[in-house]
Amino acid sequence: MICSSCSVQGPIEDKGVISLRPASAELVSLLRQDGFTPICDPDACRVSYCSRAELLQLLRSVRRSALADKTEVYVNIEGSSKQGDRWVWASLPQMEARFKHNDVVDIIVGKRFTSHMQPIVSAAEEVIGFEFLLRPSQIQYPFNPFELFEIARETGLHSFLDRAARISAIELSAQYLPHGLKRFINFLPSSIYNPKYCLTHTFAAIERLSLNPADFVFEVVETEQIHNMTNLLDIFTEYRRNGISVALDDVGSGYSTLEEMTRLKPDYVKIDRGLVGGCSRDRLKQQEILNIIERAQDFGGQVLAEGIEEREDFEFCCTYGASLAQGYLFGRPMPQPPQKLMPSSA
Repeated sequence: MICSSCSVQGPIEDKGVISLRPASAELVSLLRQDGFTPICDPDACRVSYCSRAELLQLLRSVRRSALADKTEVYVNIEGSSKQGDRWVWASLPQMEARFKHNDVVDIIVGKRFTSHMQPIVSAAEEVIGFEFLLRPSQIQYPFNPFELFEIARETGLHSFLDRAARISAIELSAQYLPHGLKRFINFLPSSIYNPKYCLTHTFAAIERLSLNPADFVFEVVETEQIHNMTNLLDIFTEYRRNGISVALDDVGSGYSTLEEMTRLKPDYVKIDRGLVGGCSRDRLKQQEILNIIERAQDFGGQVLAEGIEEREDFEFCCTYGASLAQGYLFGRPMPQPPQKLMPSSA
């Protein structure tokens, strides 16, 4: 069971059928004026195209109609090969953005990405798990992860990308990590409309690969501002109901505040790297860190200090209650974990 927003498959083909709704009289008239032959029913208006240039001209005609009518037009494109699913309905601006960012859309739809793993250590500097960070899978398809997700939002593909990235990380963890190591994987709350429905593919992947749900920690992605607290609480509840832990990232930054942390009560609290860096020499940072640790201890959350590059910062955070740490001091994100942690040697 997969949400329709996640089910995009295949690129836009150079020959196929474009469907438009609502099929207003003004839209049909304008298409005919521009030399197209629309076929309409009560649900939609359909127009065949034979080249990418013709498809772009079609979209320009639709744009003119939308501006004249002040109507929100939705678009669906089906390729002539009939392979895979049709594109889900997208708004006209989203579809135009897909053409504008065609190379990036190809990376998203083609799933040309993987994850690199950065170690997470205990206060005793023992590796307890890894965070999975999105990276290009092929050198000829480079991208910046932040920009990739921003364009995914603009094109209406963020739910598809978020789901595909989670599944990719789960599969990679099965390949490289032995049972018992934690796997921290990011997610976008805005991509999960109905947790009971949208997360079924995540739980199914874990079950399919015979993995232990208790080894997984899903964390709110660092760029994701919390707009709908109720929905995020429901997401946390669904993860936990399936035996999976949850984390709140970047606590202490502009997005993740103490109030949000206290309301969500995540299993793991990740202190923002901006607070952690240089904290051993900065009393203001120290006080903020102590406030986070104290509040997290009230509800039993484990505290993880991110962005550790200096041993003095690590020692300060551990001394005052952070049980976990992550940063270049312990290792950079890598395509594979150390050989001794691979399943074959476990």
